[in-house]
Amino acid sequence: MSPLQLLAQERDFIVVNKPAGMNFHTEDDTPGLVALAAEQCGLQLFPVHRLDKVTSGLVILPTSSEAAARFTTLFTERRVNKFYLALASDKPKKKQGWIKGDMVKARRGAFKLLKSQENPAITRFYSYSLAPKVRGFVLKPYSGKTHQLRVAMKSLSAPIIGDKLYGGQASDRTYLHAYALQFEYQQQNFQFSVPPSEGELSEYLSALTREFAEQPWQLEW
Repeated sequence: MSPLQLLAQERDFIVVNKPAGMNFHTEDDTPGLVALAAEQCGLQLFPVHRLDKVTSGLVILPTSSEAAARFTTLFTERRVNKFYLALASDKPKKKQGWIKGDMVKARRGAFKLLKSQENPAITRFYSYSLAPKVRGFVLKPYSGKTHQLRVAMKSLSAPIIGDKLYGGQASDRTYLHAYALQFEYQQQNFQFSVPPSEGELSEYLSALTREFAEQPWQLEW
């Protein structure tokens, strides 16, 4: 197995690029991202957020329980800005804006979005036409619900390409990528981004980063 791409190794945390199709935690004796990163770096790591198996991209892994507690606070208070890229084959109901609603469990391990707003999943997005039947999305979640972005895209009538669970067009992978992170930690500003490199359609995601989202934190969110 190829080594994980390490984007940063700071005193209190590392940032790694998770490949699509890799479990986050170890399952059935198959090492997950956390275990592989710990072995590669020779460190004990403390996960504070996660990505779905189908999703690629940036993950922060603190290197001490104290740092993990600080990052947990940052995530809980929504002070870590996360930006994702996605591809869809269908035109969305709207080109940009907010997606808000409560999420409930549906069938086959999926979730669905409701119109109620008691404890809503909140996402903002921009979308751009990249090619016939290929539309790119830059998404920023303001909450951290399971499958949030995949459900948000489904609610726009534009499920992510390759996302079988939510009715996306068949492809070699699910085209959802955790592209950038921006946060302040210990009075220092950190910004990380990594372009997608996996999959037959990754060139469209790369085009999206070049044209619209080289520094997504500077878009009007």
